Amino acid sequence: MFELMDEWGPEKVVCVSDPRTGMRGVLVIDNTARGMGKGGTRMSPTLSVGEVARLARVMTWKWAGVDLFFGGAKAGIRFDPSSPDKEAALRAFVRLLSNEIPREYVIGLDMGLTERDAAVVQDELRDRGAAVGTPAELGGVPYDELGVTGYGVAEATDAVMSLSGKRVAIQGLGAVGRAAARRYAELGATVVAVSSALGAVHDPDGLDVSRLLEVPGDAAVVEYAGGSRLELGAELLVPTDVLVPCALQDVIDSSLAGRIAASVVVEGANMPTSVEAQEVLAARGVQVLPDFIANAGGVVAAGFAMDARHSAFRPDPAAIYATISAKLRANAVTVLEQASAAGTTTHQAARALAEDRVRKAMELKGRVPLSGN
Repeated sequence: MFELMDEWGPEKVVCVSDPRTGMRGVLVIDNTARGMGKGGTRMSPTLSVGEVARLARVMTWKWAGVDLFFGGAKAGIRFDPSSPDKEAALRAFVRLLSNEIPREYVIGLDMGLTERDAAVVQDELRDRGAAVGTPAELGGVPYDELGVTGYGVAEATDAVMSLSGKRVAIQGLGAVGRAAARRYAELGATVVAVSSALGAVHDPDGLDVSRLLEVPGDAAVVEYAGGSRLELGAELLVPTDVLVPCALQDVIDSSLAGRIAASVVVEGANMPTSVEAQEVLAARGVQVLPDFIANAGGVVAAGFAMDARHSAFRPDPAAIYATISAKLRANAVTVLEQASAAGTTTHQAARALAEDRVRKAMELKGRVPLSGN
């Protein structure tokens, strides 16, 4: 774990386990110079502490990138989200972290957790402020229902290129990929390929997005009538103007980056490209919208939800969409301009923007390293 520590953090790592359910979990609070720790919690049977720490750092940059005053944090539960014991494992996890939740960290939703799970967290801790992303019936901001992250991904793309008539390929048909596909279509783009864990489908003339999304979950790709079937991963290489990886981290390495046909890559997932891949794409003239710039719609919505935790009033979805659009469009343009001016990759430009804001907060609070350390 010590090799993951640097001048930015993490500030605190808490590991917990529950012998009865077999749950193992971790909370990583990365940097709170700009505010209390806030980030999603994911559940996966293959989760690692290192993965959660990397994601916590992304949250530090993401909050700073959209200039909202929360700190980077992330939590993870090593457990199968399809297990019938999921709720018991989740309740054990939050009970064991009741010293930190919600005083130091508020749970949000990530891979493997749903709006109902956020409601379970609130119930277990008897605190409405313990989690955000709860259903609208409980006064929450239902991220999946509103599709805020995918909406922002498409908005950021449209800010740097007119989407009318452009081809888009999307990897991953979860909450982010679905909402992105819908918004891309609304903005006039042609979605030519999508994939899920069950396969991929491609139609160079365009998929019928409305019909595709009628089927819930990963089965949408399998049951879609039309197009041609592709092996998983092939959707990343189809002829397209925009490629949107919305699945897992580390899916595009330097070798794959050299074969991508898109002129723009928009990171809907967190950390989908390696540093080496980013350099290859930049050398080829492929523009990349970094993850914590393009997929920050979820944290903007989380900011609204944090304000509403103890309010009797539900946030207005129209205001959430408008704020996401304004912040992400402005950031996308700024990062591409700064990368061009400085001769760096867009990830380096985005990181510099976020680092500057975090560093200033650390300096103001006396959190800079002592001389000689």
